[in-house]
Amino acid sequence: MNDTRESAIKFPCDFPIKVMGKSAHDFDTLVVQIVRRHVADLTEDAISVRASTGGNYVALTVTVRAHSQQQLDALYTELSGHERVVMVL
Repeated sequence: MNDTRESAIKFPCDFPIKVMGKSAHDFDTLVVQIVRRHVADLTEDAISVRASTGGNYVALTVTVRAHSQQQLDALYTELSGHERVVMVL
């Protein structure tokens, strides 16, 4: 089946992705490694980290330069499929 739906997003664009998971010293490194497989030009200033009130969870907001809906779909699929990622928005 050929998916010919049109995206409401105009590419290229800066697109924020929020990734949440259990707090661990290497969670941010894991997320950045996954994102860099899809976005080669990711910079450190495109990443912000925020711990939950209780410190049990962490949320990373990664703003990527997206070039297509397919790129975003592949990134969301890999992030949400990882066992350590609780949620991707």
